[in-house]
Amino acid sequence: MAPKGKNGDKDKGKSKDASTEKSGKVKGAQSINVRHILCAKHAKKEEALAKLNAGGKFDDVAREFSEDKARAGGSLGWKTKGSLMAEFEAIAFELEQSTTGSPKWGECKTSEGYHIIMVEGRK
Repeated sequence: MAPKGKNGDKDKGKSKDASTEKSGKVKGAQSINVRHILCAKHAKKEEALAKLNAGGKFDDVAREFSEDKARAGGSLGWKTKGSLMAEFEAIAFELEQSTTGSPKWGECKTSEGYHIIMVEGRK
């Protein structure tokens, strides 16, 4: 039998998937590692969504379609609450954590254009 850690290997009431609560809602986070695809035109955003729905990797689709200056597969890095546009933040902080190969995304429109958003990490 393996020895227990300092805290007796208790996880202090957290579920195995710390990003979601029992109700299926995403737990609150103070910062997220976020990616997005920014398109000025609705039609271009729809093309990007079609690629994602066909199984495209989020970072590949971002490199092809995003009009954002951040060309690193749409990566915006770690962002804290209050540091993003309100419309973007409202969607981003509700998203479940996912990977670029199997993304779970949300959409919003801001003064910058149409965004497709995914979250890679939460803390």
